[in-house]
Parts: sequence; C-alpha cells; structure tokens
Amino acid sequence: MQLDVVLRSRPYARIAYATVVTWVALGGKSLAAEAKHLADAVGNHDLATARVVASALVGRDSSDLDASELCRAAVESVAENTADAVVGPLLWGAIAGPTGVVIYRAVNTLDAMVGHRSSRYERFGWAAANFDDLLTWPAARLGATLSVALAAFVGGDVWRAWRTLARDGHRHPSPNAGYLEAAFAGAFGIRLGGQNCYGDRVENRPTLGDGPLPTAATVRQAAALSRLVSVIATVLCASLAWWLRR
Repeated sequence: MQLDVVLRSRPYARIAYATVVTWVALGGKSLAAEAKHLADAVGNHDLATARVVASALVGRDSSDLDASELCRAAVESVAENTADAVVGPLLWGAIAGPTGVVIYRAVNTLDAMVGHRSSRYERFGWAAANFDDLLTWPAARLGATLSVALAAFVGGDVWRAWRTLARDGHRHPSPNAGYLEAAFAGAFGIRLGGQNCYGDRVENRPTLGDGPLPTAATVRQAAALSRLVSVIATVLCASLAWWLRR
C-alpha cells in the first residue's frame, strides 16, 4: 500500500503495479478450472476424485455427497466466488487502486478463515464477516446483474434468471451470496440450496430456483458464465477506473 502512494507520480509504473496486484488477487481462472475438473470427474462417475476436488471449492463436508449434491456445491461455489474472487477485487481496484484490491482480498480471506458462526470464532469472527459483507455488497449486485444479462450467451434463460433473482436473491442467509446463486439457478433452470454440513454443524438453507439439481453439464455452464462475467466486469471496472481518474 505504501508503494501505491510512492508510485502516484509515476502513472505508467503505477498501472503496471496495479495490474500485477489485481492479477494476483483474482481467482476466476482457478475457480473455473476446479469446477470443470469436478464436472469431468462426476461425468466419469469418479465420485472419489470429485469429492477431493470439491474440498478445494467449498467449505462444507463433501465426503458423503452424491453426484447431484457435488454439482450443487460446485455451482453454488462458482456463483458466490464470482463476486468474492473476481468482481469484488476488480470493483475495489477501480475505486481505490491497488490498495483497494489488497484490503478487499485481506478482508475476504479473513472472513473465510474466521468469519464462521461457531463458539471458537464468535468473539472476533463477526467483525471480519460483517466487514466482508459490506465490501462485497456492491460487487454481488453487479455480478448478479451481469450474470442475468449474459446468461443467454452460455445457453441460459435471461428472463427466468431475472425472475429468480428478484424472487429468491434475498432468501439466502448471506446478504450477498444469494444474489449470485439465485441468478445462476434461474439462468440454468436448476434448484440450489438445501442441507449443508460443516463438520458437526448443519445448515438448512432456503431453496433458490425451481427445477432439478445441477448436473455435470450445469457445472460447466456455470464456469462458462462466471468467466464471461469476469471479462465484462474487467471492461466495466477498467472504464470506471479511467473515469474516476480523468
């Protein structure tokens, strides 16, 4: 962050620095790759491999999940992390430069580490969780809007995505994740939500969307939509950065 201040008098060096920081912070490419790896494993009926891959994608216990639940976990993770790992860093980078990217990813990572509702983290994890919710709020809305608008390019339904987002986006326990998950669920005509196990803790989340549980093909569609959202978000955030610094 101190380097960002020093480089303000050297615009080209600052652009290079900002590019490197943002590239390091983004997780869209690895997110899509892991999702496709899981889809391939499920498609080959190799649930043992799919469960191992799922453990890198989601925080829930994946050791007993069947093919449908593995695909649901993957789509939910891809949807939520489209905001957390892609749109969020881009948006805060556009607003506050490399410092914004570093702060956002630090808060997001801290939330993932300690922002859980458990007796161990109750006293200090809530601060990271709430700050992350605040910073991710605009990124989640932007990501959900782009997901709806771009759904048709990956075989999704724009109007169904919009209806599902408007109806179910607020039902998720997270003030942000539900918007992306509802948009993805509507786009592909699937059902997300349900019971998730986190060790000894069980969460029963509201249903988002109508239709069957996702399949391996849906996971691939979700990864493709996430990548497309990443590209358009990059263009929009670069334009916002240029406009703010004119």
